[in-house]
Amino acid sequence: MTARVVIVGNGMAGARLAGELHAREGDRKVTVLGAEPHRAYNRILLSTLLAGRIGEPDVELTEAAGHGVDLRSGVPVTAIDRSARQVRTDDGERIGYDHLVLATGARAVVPSLPGLDPANLPERVVPFRTLDDCRRILAAADGARSALVLGGGLLGLEAARGLATRGLATTVVHPREHLMERQLDPAAGAVLAGTLAGFGVTVQLGVSATGVATDANGVRLDLADGRSLHADLLVLSCGVRPDTALAQAAGLTVRRGVVVDDRLRTSDRSISAIGDCAEHDGVLTGLVAPAWAQAQVLADVLTGTDPLARYRPRPVVTRLKAAGIDLASMGDAAGGEPGEELTFADPARGTYARLRIRDERLIGAILLGDNPAVGTVIQLFDRGHPVPTDRRALLLGRALGAVGATPAASPALMPDAATVCQCNTVSKGALVRSWRSGARTVDAVVAATRAGTGCGGCRDAVSGIVDWLSQAESVEVTR
Repeated sequence: MTARVVIVGNGMAGARLAGELHAREGDRKVTVLGAEPHRAYNRILLSTLLAGRIGEPDVELTEAAGHGVDLRSGVPVTAIDRSARQVRTDDGERIGYDHLVLATGARAVVPSLPGLDPANLPERVVPFRTLDDCRRILAAADGARSALVLGGGLLGLEAARGLATRGLATTVVHPREHLMERQLDPAAGAVLAGTLAGFGVTVQLGVSATGVATDANGVRLDLADGRSLHADLLVLSCGVRPDTALAQAAGLTVRRGVVVDDRLRTSDRSISAIGDCAEHDGVLTGLVAPAWAQAQVLADVLTGTDPLARYRPRPVVTRLKAAGIDLASMGDAAGGEPGEELTFADPARGTYARLRIRDERLIGAILLGDNPAVGTVIQLFDRGHPVPTDRRALLLGRALGAVGATPAASPALMPDAATVCQCNTVSKGALVRSWRSGARTVDAVVAATRAGTGCGGCRDAVSGIVDWLSQAESVEVTR
């Protein structure tokens, strides 16, 4: 009997699961129901699209297609009938399932402010979450001279940098005392604010918004200190909230997200949840790497490829993807746990580094600015290797090998186990194997391994390894 798997959501988690299921052997029908009217797209690259560095075709994801996959875009699911094992769409159709997967993602938070109705936002006020949001921002920015961004977290700063790249005088308003307070300490936040100022982004810190007003001339943002800021456009980047409405209405266990176990099962064993809507061990992911790891585990379990597969979260590395800004933050970077600390700051050069070490292992790090050791620091953190005796080599950017012993001047010195692509957990060894199997260009290696298809931050490293392999083969041939 053909197993029926229905996936609600065609975002980065749902599309990846469909692809994982399609790639595995077995007799099953996979139905993907996406509420958005588009092809699946890479949400991480929307800030790059906003900056004008890529076009819409560049954000599209490769979707599972062909025998056994029924992909439907623009089809919202309105209800789950658990007793009948069916979902109902907005046009009244009922679709049966043997296993249902919720990949409904998260929605942008619209703050409760006078002048803001989440169901009817003014034309000049746009959240930054979806492709449609990005299109609306670009339309509003066309001919605009200035923009306000409410929220100084990761996504807000990416939006601000993108708008500034388009020539808009951009101001970020953030209620906390420093930027990206979840990932940075105050000193790093101050250096980042200085770097942004150099790119034309002004930052207003420690002040809350109290109201919004719009008219034909633009937007006014009222602040708690009595000031009012004016601009042509207001972008909202005030966080996201897991989309759990379907799960709650169906009676599934929901806390902040849809609660799942190590096999990604909800309180109903015939329903799973992955990605931004899922809460595993009390934690929401909000990042692409965990969502894709969950998709792989769930595909293994559902197809019987590995019935014992379990989701185990990996250490999280946060990267700011904005032109001219290189920022990586990982672990307990802000200093909540005891440990050895090393810091270096050069605000004039936009450089800041902080390492937190316990038992000779990195427990957290912040690297802002040009630091050649960033790849090594990420590897040390990700793999739990001992840090080198000369801590300054990491702090000041004198690159070391992945175990801190030798200079990482060439990919030849990088261990095969070193993770090159954090989003897809692709190692250097996997890249080399794809090359030896016939993938002889960067695009071919990317297609074979998926490296670089997440945030794109590893594309230069992938290109460097491909160049190294090309040169090594050329030397072998000439000999």
